[in-house]
Amino acid sequence: MKNVRTSFTNKHRDSWTEINLEYLEENIENIKEKIQDVENKNLMAVIKADGYGHGSIMCAPTLLACGIKAFGVASIDEGIELRENKINCPVLVLGAVPVWAFEAALNYNIEVSVFNDEHIEAIKILYERTGKKINVQVKVDTGMNRIGINYKKAPDFINKLRNLDCLNLTGVFTHFADCENEEILKSQIEKFNYVLDNISLDGLKIHCQNSLGAFLINDKRYNWIRLGIVIYGLSPLSEGVAPCVELPKLRQLISVKGRITNIHMIEENEGVSYSHIFKAKRKTKVATVPLGYADGISRNLSGKIQGILNGKLVPQIGRITMDQMMFDITGVEAENGDIVEILGESLTVDDWAKKLNTINYELTCRLKVRLPRIYVR
Repeated sequence: MKNVRTSFTNKHRDSWTEINLEYLEENIENIKEKIQDVENKNLMAVIKADGYGHGSIMCAPTLLACGIKAFGVASIDEGIELRENKINCPVLVLGAVPVWAFEAALNYNIEVSVFNDEHIEAIKILYERTGKKINVQVKVDTGMNRIGINYKKAPDFINKLRNLDCLNLTGVFTHFADCENEEILKSQIEKFNYVLDNISLDGLKIHCQNSLGAFLINDKRYNWIRLGIVIYGLSPLSEGVAPCVELPKLRQLISVKGRITNIHMIEENEGVSYSHIFKAKRKTKVATVPLGYADGISRNLSGKIQGILNGKLVPQIGRITMDQMMFDITGVEAENGDIVEILGESLTVDDWAKKLNTINYELTCRLKVRLPRIYVR
């Protein structure tokens, strides 16, 4: 029997996602077993974009119970949401924070990433006005070329922050562009280590390892690890790239399901859905399920995916529309209200990503649009 908790959104639909928190626990334990020197590392879970579409607020307590010590988010608002739901562990905004939002970070005890003099000046003004110190971590650019202070300038910048009374410097970190490319990865590690060699590390959180880097890299100075896509049971390896490391056993947390709302028969040569890209080659039993591209399921998956209905695979047919899709259920005993699963452990996000020539991250983030979430064990 499943223990079920329901999210507080959009409950009146015959389609939904299920998030298995038991699998989340299993993934964390399996990840820990694969990380070298894990007893000397602190683990941060990246739960930005509403936990990559899995629900940050509902996943956070399970992650904390599994030994996660901090959370990484993309914005102040994501951090505030955690605080307002009584998540009290360290929270770091990994992205750039507008200086006008620093006060909100201060009030909610959220760490911000800093990397330029504008940040310093804004923090000085904030301290003069409030008398309170904000917690900051320095983001170092070692080759991602997105945000961060250039690694050559980073030691002086960090040492300057060390001497300021208006803030608490809590960490230094960087972000890898490509852990699968040995040359790029080596270059970025060398640049990050250059920074570490030229600053005092006392009391600082030092982190660069991500979901893949956690299993590839081990340096005693790196005392924190940021885990992202792997905690949700999805691979950080690119499709078609030779594995550079053996990953832990992972179980996909997310599944997508919908109930059949209509079943009817069509004759040979009849078309289904917009533009009739599917035409029946025989008498066909068609089932409609209320799932569509407005739910985050790409229209480009039309005719390329399958569902599971009463234990049997059934092909999706015709265009996926905004709110509905159809399946060929010929030969399957079914009635209105029966459940069709279109994503699950055997119908994977990675398979969809391959069909769409994209990454699993993008697809799970899409699924947060309007589907209610059910949390199960």
